[in-house]
Amino acid sequence: MKQKLFKCLPLAAAALLFVNTTQAQEKLNLSTWSIGVNAGVLTPVSPFGGKNDFSNWKSSLGYGLYVKKQITPYFSLRLDGVRGKLKGDNSEPWDGGGTNTSPVSAFETDLSYSGSLNAVVNLFNISMFNKNSAVQLYASGGAGLAGYKVKTAAGSGALADYAGGKTIKELIIPVGLGAKFKVAEKVNLDLGWTVNFVDGDNLDGYYRGSNDKYNYAYAGLEFALGSGKQQLAWHNPVALTYDEALQAKQTANALKSDLDAQKAENAKLRAEMGDLLKDSDGDGVADKLDKCPGTPAGTVVDGSGCPLKVPAPVEKVIITESDRKVVADAIKNLEFDLGKATIRSKSYATLNRVAELLIQKNFSLKLAGHTDNTGSAALNMRLSKDRAESVKAYLVSQGANASRIEATGYGMNQPIASNKTAAGRQQNRRVEFTLF
Repeated sequence: MKQKLFKCLPLAAAALLFVNTTQAQEKLNLSTWSIGVNAGVLTPVSPFGGKNDFSNWKSSLGYGLYVKKQITPYFSLRLDGVRGKLKGDNSEPWDGGGTNTSPVSAFETDLSYSGSLNAVVNLFNISMFNKNSAVQLYASGGAGLAGYKVKTAAGSGALADYAGGKTIKELIIPVGLGAKFKVAEKVNLDLGWTVNFVDGDNLDGYYRGSNDKYNYAYAGLEFALGSGKQQLAWHNPVALTYDEALQAKQTANALKSDLDAQKAENAKLRAEMGDLLKDSDGDGVADKLDKCPGTPAGTVVDGSGCPLKVPAPVEKVIITESDRKVVADAIKNLEFDLGKATIRSKSYATLNRVAELLIQKNFSLKLAGHTDNTGSAALNMRLSKDRAESVKAYLVSQGANASRIEATGYGMNQPIASNKTAAGRQQNRRVEFTLF
């Protein structure tokens, strides 16, 4: 089981890196296509040992063009084309002093075309804190096809067509190394060296039974294509992931600060509401509205908190449909600030008509505050009580008799609809008015 897990880890890491790279391309609009031009030296020699067919190899001009698609910051596919000439002769002895006795004394090969598709791997150290590099080393390898014409000379004779002057086509395997330097956001200096292994022994017109090889050392410029301001090849997705994590942490800290500030504001509002509803003498009129503070317990007071000079006669209460409509309109239009007991101003007009009704007909009124089940039971009980008291305080401020208004909170204990839906919870957040 452990062995399977360890085998899966590199695949998971590669998948994560590919996802991060794709997201980076979308967020930063990175360039993934580029074109390169180069020129350099072509030589018909094997740097890895083996047998060279001629003792004196010569350097000739070569030039090339390529189109590249960057898949990830580390990997790309490149289509290369190279042209030029390859030359060599036996005018000098071997390095060991011996003489080349080959029947072919010189050759000249016109490399009409050389096209190959190569995989390019960027080799550079990842820095956690640098999203873009400036220097890269890379390795490449691929396969392609070369077409060339050869001329050879025997002894001191002139060069003549080899194989009847026809174009010879053979498979090539290019393997190379290079270094790239960013000189501008969309321009790179490219230095490289490629060894091309030819699947044949006709490149120099001398068949000895071993495959030929040739080198191409070059310098050139690479130009990024598209609207992206930066190149994916220089981009570091690990650094981007680090930046995103840092940004997420900063956002979380900012949200926590906002939450703490909101808690402090709510505590301040609760304190202000407590001051607004404070009734030191217990006569049912808040201190801020009480014009006769300190009345003895049990004293019947009017809406301003002063003792009634003449007790109101007890009359039979007759509640009409018109009276009920006034109360129903008030209930329908009653709104509070979210999570608070502050009455919104749009509710004042219908509450004023309820206060007028209480004054004219000397009705008694029971206010019952209710909430939905969002939040704790204690918080909902306090909020329902505060809202009922807030309505009472407003009615009293409009002249209603405080002793005839009872304010009670029931929290979330008496729902009239299901709390499982938004519509049901809206119905449960209410203050009921009962005339008697």
